[in-house]
Amino acid sequence: MKMSPLVTSAVIHFGEMGSRWGFNRTVGQMLALIVLHEEPLSAQEIADALSISRGNTSMGLKELQAWQLVKQHHIPGERKEFFVPAGSIWVLANRVFEERRKREIDPTMSLLRDLMMDSPTGDQDVNVQARLNEIHDLLESVTAWSQELQNLGPEKLDTLMKLGSGVGRILEFKDKLLPAKSK
Repeated sequence: MKMSPLVTSAVIHFGEMGSRWGFNRTVGQMLALIVLHEEPLSAQEIADALSISRGNTSMGLKELQAWQLVKQHHIPGERKEFFVPAGSIWVLANRVFEERRKREIDPTMSLLRDLMMDSPTGDQDVNVQARLNEIHDLLESVTAWSQELQNLGPEKLDTLMKLGSGVGRILEFKDKLLPAKSK
């Protein structure tokens, strides 16, 4: 399979972004290739397009399946396994967010809870625990907020995102009307 310059640029960029999303460059490139291709792709087509080994392709596909970002697609009469995105772009983004929460935020929240339960050994520890509590509360709020956003569904989330700065203006207006209740 020959990739157009547009597809090549997107695949290369997704590879670079993959490391920021929590998986390696090759896995990011594989995800981009599958998402951008209209037809299901076989593992061999993916390996050939990206000039990677079949073993590397197999491991990358297993990782993408573990993240629930791609799924197998069977084509009648074909013995090969083919792969397609495991949902819309919104669904895939939601899964990346959720997986990152599990891998990054949840362990941090657990550590913060443990540290806050330790008995302070002095004034410094009391101050540190107060800061850790602030961090915990912020992460808890952000996590609850992101969960609410994920539960909205793609249509409502898209509408909310399109509101953009309008939400900020509404909050400023609310603060002017109800200055004692802001915070």
